[in-house]
Amino acid sequence: MIYKDKKIVWIFLLPTVVLVSLFLYLPFLASISNSLYNIPNLAGTNKVFIGINNYKEMLTDPVIMTSVKNTFVMMIYTVVFEVGIAIVLALLVDSVGKMQKFYRTVYFFPVVISATAIGLMFILFYDYNIGLFNQVLAKFGAEPKLWLDEKKALGMLSLPVIWQYIGFYFVIVLTGIAAIPEDIYESAYLEGVTGFQKVRYITLPLIKGVIRTCLILVITGTLKVFDLPWTIAPRGMPNQTTYLLGTYQYKTVYEAARVGYGSTIAVFIVVVGVVISVIVNKLIKQEDM
Repeated sequence: MIYKDKKIVWIFLLPTVVLVSLFLYLPFLASISNSLYNIPNLAGTNKVFIGINNYKEMLTDPVIMTSVKNTFVMMIYTVVFEVGIAIVLALLVDSVGKMQKFYRTVYFFPVVISATAIGLMFILFYDYNIGLFNQVLAKFGAEPKLWLDEKKALGMLSLPVIWQYIGFYFVIVLTGIAAIPEDIYESAYLEGVTGFQKVRYITLPLIKGVIRTCLILVITGTLKVFDLPWTIAPRGMPNQTTYLLGTYQYKTVYEAARVGYGSTIAVFIVVVGVVISVIVNKLIKQEDM
């Protein structure tokens, strides 16, 4: 009866619509517009209309190709380890009768730490001379390593990203598990379903929607990740081999002062995120059927 009067619904929706439009849709439309111009400075003056030339340049830009490859590799790492470890931890904690609040707090704690602080901490871990990792190797008589060389750099950049956000997805998955009605488990127990069978045939199928949400959040988050990689490996070191889409866009706009081309990269990131999210949704829905 309350919602028969649509004015009430719009009164509650209006603040959200206004905020989302101002801070999401309008900036995105501005990025589309700017991508059609050559804008040589951050002030946006002296811009020249060049049509789709920025998009043509992006197709032949070797650094953008490296950034796309690195972003997708990191996306695989985060999907497998962030979501995978989060699911395992959630299943383990759900089976613990007590101290669930303690584990929630401990695993979620890295999420609230500043990404810059975490980046600086991992710089100390990776340092060749005094870094923790090389000190551990020295204790075992092994030679020190360059942890941010061309072969290992991308994996080392992915490590702090994964470590920081496992707790975020852990809480989401654990909440989804807690929402499963207890009588389903009781009926399964009476049928002799216990242990891993309970997880495989009851828990995981019933939290597919939660897992789908986590996958979409991980994918879109990886596409725009910036702070940790930029803190650890600014300017794509070594030899610009560790650029991600987010870090390369920042460098293009704020260091090269190419606002138009940076807007083109921003539009590309949004389009790729939407396409991948739609694909993930359809794939998991097909499995549900």
